[in-house]
This record gives sequence, structure tokens and C-alpha cells, in this order.
Amino acid sequence: MILNHLWGLYAHPLEEWQTIDNRHESMKYSLSHIALIALIPSIMGYISSVHIGWRIGTSDVAFLTHESALLIGVAMYFALIMGVFALAYLAHWMAVTFGAKPTYTQTLELAAYTATPLFMSAISAVFPELWFVVTVGMAALAYSVYLLYTGVPILMHIPEERGFIYASSVVTCGLVLIVIIMAGTAILWTNGIISPTFS
Repeated sequence: MILNHLWGLYAHPLEEWQTIDNRHESMKYSLSHIALIALIPSIMGYISSVHIGWRIGTSDVAFLTHESALLIGVAMYFALIMGVFALAYLAHWMAVTFGAKPTYTQTLELAAYTATPLFMSAISAVFPELWFVVTVGMAALAYSVYLLYTGVPILMHIPEERGFIYASSVVTCGLVLIVIIMAGTAILWTNGIISPTFS
């Protein structure tokens, strides 16, 4: 099953990382995982913005049109997948500095499984209140970072001391990628390419 590591990453992450390292599934397996998990934020964003509506502070509930939400959801889907690929590439590129020689598939596994809690936190959009979504998102981010720090020594076969520095470098790259995606979104919105249309 494509999502067979999902429960293990939450219930017993260290053992699950060891299982992932022992199996080292194919690139196709990792791609399937990313493709499925990245659907969650895209679909939930669409549902919450078209059918539930968003309220920020005391303002009225805002809804997007079907076409606008669909376009933004599709763009988000591909941006998330590209973000995971970029993070895997950067992790692969940096690994040599820390004395590891992983395959790109290994770093893709690392990026895909550590991004999973963040992507799954989008389920919180069923209650689209900003404070709630941000709280769930911060908890998911903290767990993703925890998964990264525990997974690096196992998947990359790096001693824990160097693994901590390597994982910190990957976190920094991840934050830079988030800023790049946000900046790209802002540029597309200001140029009217994927500008939201309210209903």
C-alpha cells in the first residue's frame, strides 16, 4: 500500500524510519506518496474557500468562486510537489559535505515523509478559522522538524552529531523554499495570473 508508512511515522517514528531505510522503495513509490499527500492541502483549500468560507477577525465570511479556487488549488498542488523535489535535491546536494552518499531516492524519501505532517495539517481547513489553522500548522511543522531530526541519522547514515547540523541545514533550506513559494504566489497574484476572485 502506498501510504503504509503513514501510521508508523506518528505512532513509532524511529522504528518506521528504520523500516523505510531497510526497504528503500523505488522512486515510483516515493512519487506516489507525494502525489497523494499533496492532494490534501489542495482539496481542503478548495472545499474551505468555496463551500465553507473564511473569516479573518470580525470580517464577513469570504468565499472564492469555483473557477478561482480550482486554479489556486491546482497551482498549490504542483507548487507543493515541486517544493518537495527541490528540498530533496538540496538535501542530496548537501549530504556529501556531511560525509554521506545517499541516492536521490533516499533524500526524496526523507523530504516526502518529513513533509507529510505539514500536508496533512490542511485537514484543519474544515474549521477555517485563522487561529485554529495556524495552531494546527505550527504543531505539524514542529512534528515535521522532529521527523527530520530523527530520520536523518537513520536514512542518511550520518552520526547523530553531524546529523543534527545536516538536519538544521535542511530545515533552513525548507524555510527558504517556503519563502520562495510565498514570494512566487505574491508575484502571480499581483500580476493577476492566479488572482483570487470572491463570490
